[in-house]
Order: sequence, then structure tokens, then C-alpha cells
Amino acid sequence: MRSDGGVDQAEGLRRMLVLNQTQVITVVAGKAGVGRTSTAINLAAALAGFGKNVLVLDENHGPDNLSGRMGLSARHDLLDVAQGMCGLCEAVLTAKGFCILPTARAMRALTELDQAVQQRLEDALTEASDGTDVVLVDAAMPALSLSERPALGRAEGLARQAMLVSPSMASGAALLVMVEATPSGITESYALIKRLALKNARQQFGIAVNKAGNEQAALTVFENMAKVARRNLSVRLEYLGHVPTDERLDCALQLGRPVVEAFPSAASAKSYLELSQKLLRLPMQRDEVEGGVSAIIQNLIRQVSQPVALAQ
Repeated sequence: MRSDGGVDQAEGLRRMLVLNQTQVITVVAGKAGVGRTSTAINLAAALAGFGKNVLVLDENHGPDNLSGRMGLSARHDLLDVAQGMCGLCEAVLTAKGFCILPTARAMRALTELDQAVQQRLEDALTEASDGTDVVLVDAAMPALSLSERPALGRAEGLARQAMLVSPSMASGAALLVMVEATPSGITESYALIKRLALKNARQQFGIAVNKAGNEQAALTVFENMAKVARRNLSVRLEYLGHVPTDERLDCALQLGRPVVEAFPSAASAKSYLELSQKLLRLPMQRDEVEGGVSAIIQNLIRQVSQPVALAQ
């Protein structure tokens, strides 16, 4: 039993007072190959193993997305549901103890949808999260702004500005930033944090360091980032843990299985289990407390639509 049981009890009472609303956590990374998708898979499996009802929103296209890595193929997705082409149950996939809803096309088309379709999208996500303890978002990689890609044409640049970050990063959900323990990984992660802080007024970021040699190496990466972020951006970074380099993690993913299920004694599996518990203890965001998933979705639509209106 934990020695800080009083804290856990207080957290439990607080969650009861807000009607056990769903906790939404978006997993993000500053560049590809950091382990964002494998983290989302293993956190979902770990949380499900603790008895939580988990829904994963898969924002990515292609065979290497979360659904594909789990050996699943979707006939329908969230956009089909919003456009009335199928029911929600036809779009939701069942994985290892948790559910997956493909949302890539819907997120890309969000700013182009009329109000009626946006409302159906909101209703579908609210319905999907009903009775769910945790919604994890495997966020799409952020696009670059026009100033960051001078070679782009103006039209393409404005389109990319409208999608400066994944729509879910602009919402009120909590963020888990996966940081690779390499110079480029640290640089790209800090750049992402800076953009979210300046463009979307983000002030708090959960940090997990991936591919670190050990806990001390991970803490060194985090402490350096936190110092710079506090000095230059006035934002707060919170260290949530690290995931060590582990060949059994890669082996499990090749089998289409989470490492926490395939090799529960592996070092990476233990790290994901610890990380999932820390995520459950994160304070709920204001939008979650005040209006649940519906409020987060409304905020998402409002924030992502603003750059388009300005560009026009």
C-alpha cells in the first residue's frame, strides 16, 4: 500500500465530485521515431490492465499508425460517422483490452466541415467516451508554419499554418511529451513545447524521456529542458518517467502486441506501468472538470478554426 494514501483518497474524492469525468491525455512528440505511438499502445494496455476503460484516438494515417501496428484495419472512421455514412460502433476497433477510434481524416478535415457535421463529430466523440475512464490521443505530427518552411507556396503555407499543431494539441486535454534522449530529440521537443506555449498558451507539460540509458540520464535531459523552458517560456514541465532502450519492446510491437502484455517483466513494460499510474494522478484540466470531453472538443474546434478565419 502506498504511504501517500491520503493523497490518493483525496484525488479519488475530487474525481467523484466532478462526476468521474473522463481524463483525456494527448501523447505528442517533436519528431518521428521517438516512440509516441508505441507509448500510446502500451499506456492503453497498461491502463486497461489496471481495470480502466480506455479509448485511443488514432490521428495518424498509414500502415505504421497505431491501428496498423495492432494488426487492425478500419473500414470506417470518425469522419464517416460525422458524415452519417456509418454508426459509431462500425468505426470503433477492439484491441488488447482497449478500443481504438481512427480520427486522422476527421482531424485533417476539421476546419472544412460545416457546423452540422462538426456537431455530429462532437456528438460521436462524446458518445464514444461515455463510460470511458481515459481517452488517449496518439497525436499526428505537427506541421510547420510558413516562416519555418520558406520554400512553400503561400497557399500551402497558410494551410500548414492552420494545422500548426495537431488539433488535439490545441484542445484542453493534458499533454504527455515523449522526448528522445538525443540532441536532435531534445531540440525538436523543446521547439514543439515553445510553439505550443506561444501559439496555444500552453503552460504545463508532462515529460517522459525515451531511449535513455538509465534514470539519471533521463533526469539530466529533463532538468536541462525544464530550466530553459522556465527561463525563456515561463512554462512548467513535470517529469513523469522514462522508458529505457529495450529490444523486447521492439519484439512485442513486431508481434502486434503491447510489451506490457507480451513481456510483462521487461524493463520497458515496468516503465510503462509506472508511467500509466502517474498519468492517472495528474490533475484534471479545467476543461475536463467544467465540461468533460464535450468541452474539450468544442475548444478544439474553436482554436483550430481561428487560423483559417484569419487567413481568409
